[in-house]
Amino acid sequence: MSSSRRDFLRNLSIAGLTGVAVGAPREDGGAPQTEIQGGSASSLIALDQNENPYGPSAKVMETIRAASQNVNEYPRGHAGQLNDRIAKLHKVDPTQIVLGAGSTEILRVACQAFLGKGKQLVQPTPTYSRMESYARASGAAVISEPLKKNLEFDFDSMLAHPGSGLVYLCNPNNPTGTVNSPQRVQTFLSKLPSSYKVLVDEAYYEFCPHTASTPSFLDRPLDDRTIVTRTFSFAYGLAGLRVGYGVASPKLVEQMRPYLSENSVNSIALRAAIAAIEDVDGLTEAVARNANARQEFYNQCTARSIKPLYSHANFLAFNIYNPASLIIWYFRQNNILIAPVSLSWDTYIRVSIGKSEDMKAFWRAWDRAPIDKFSIPH
Repeated sequence: MSSSRRDFLRNLSIAGLTGVAVGAPREDGGAPQTEIQGGSASSLIALDQNENPYGPSAKVMETIRAASQNVNEYPRGHAGQLNDRIAKLHKVDPTQIVLGAGSTEILRVACQAFLGKGKQLVQPTPTYSRMESYARASGAAVISEPLKKNLEFDFDSMLAHPGSGLVYLCNPNNPTGTVNSPQRVQTFLSKLPSSYKVLVDEAYYEFCPHTASTPSFLDRPLDDRTIVTRTFSFAYGLAGLRVGYGVASPKLVEQMRPYLSENSVNSIALRAAIAAIEDVDGLTEAVARNANARQEFYNQCTARSIKPLYSHANFLAFNIYNPASLIIWYFRQNNILIAPVSLSWDTYIRVSIGKSEDMKAFWRAWDRAPIDKFSIPH
């Protein structure tokens, strides 16, 4: 073992003893926070939360500045306006829309409305961790079925659980970035007992190529048991304002509504989201910029014989064949935050796509990392 790697492992051990370790998943992206002395938040390169590094479009920023002049007022009519814009976008009735402070609020509300003691959440693993937290808080049991080798959900295993409750499908899946076959999803739904509701989380769908192989659940009529969630956090760049929504039948919306916080979406967020929907060119530019940056990430991986999972989102995951906690700690020492994939995938890391200069910093740090890169299959 080289002296640099030996020192690295020794430092990792010391870090663990002093509390410098990977923490619990965070609400907004499932990524952990590390607590290490030194360095301010503004000096860190955040590649761990799947944020849009460029933020909202110029038109949306103009709306935000104008809306900030009325922060002394409660939202007045803007929630209804946003409902109408979303309904028009997805060709549904406004009564089918429920707004929340980020799509995470819709996940929480669905768990409160449709779970509880004696019921169960069925989900793949790894997936977005917040849904499990909300389900457990409701008193429900949680059943997690590992992904198949091709990274699709193991629908056969997910069907093998009689009872009632909620099925959670994150598509594209966070943290793998992979999309599931629409044909297999439809077959799964046709076999799923009617005692289950289904929540399809499409937080990253805007980044997907819109083809026949990657349809949205909003491209089909929704029945009385399916909820689809979207967010303005990622492609629209509004993560800090916390605004998302769910689309479902009017019956399901009415069942969820009592669990919503009153005025949980603030007036600036509402007006910003309206402007974001209307700025079609801004969204197109953001999606194209992400696709180009994602391809450049693949190019850099290829140059280093790294094989990332094929992502349809704004992040990529790959196996480093070394402890993920070790490399996460190393990057934090270099003022770069990256994320693990899950406890069970303990040699995988997830990297959000940042600005060009941030990605260059990531690769410079990677090239200096004292891990055994020869253990990574070429």
